[in-house]
Amino acid sequence: MADVRRGLIIVNTGPGKGKTTAAMGTALRAVGNGMRVLMLQFLKGSWHYGELDAVQAFGGKFVMKQMGRGFVKLGAEKPDPEDVRLVEEAWAEGGRAIESGEWDLVILDEINYAISYGMLDPAKVAAFLKKKPEMVHVILTGRNAHPTIVELADTVTEMRQVKHAYEKGVIAQRGIEY
Repeated sequence: MADVRRGLIIVNTGPGKGKTTAAMGTALRAVGNGMRVLMLQFLKGSWHYGELDAVQAFGGKFVMKQMGRGFVKLGAEKPDPEDVRLVEEAWAEGGRAIESGEWDLVILDEINYAISYGMLDPAKVAAFLKKKPEMVHVILTGRNAHPTIVELADTVTEMRQVKHAYEKGVIAQRGIEY
């Protein structure tokens, strides 16, 4: 097998905990190796997460931006047009970042949710990723990764919940879940 070096497309998906956390672990590894990382959070926006403060220590080598409003109302209705607009804005910024040459790794956090909620066209995302610069790594997180994205990806990990403390009545805790 030949040694090949190129930017990877990585998908962290599935119903279990840890998709964003795994992406952040890869980001820390990348920063530790001198790479520059941008993380765009497609839906997060209204809560303050501990990782927002933690990445400040890396200066411009690891930048995280919340691009959404925080909660997306789902159900029988179509997604709120404002949420769709914010997702489209996040996607546009992600595309610019991937093409810019400024970042070695771009994390599109919760983009799989945006696609599965019908807020972003998976074909458009896949077509763009097929033409990304050769050495840029891209991680896409969120449940329900679209089959088109899964097929395109180099590495796909599905998180599966075996059990969760919430089932025992333990609420989400600062520093562990957020």
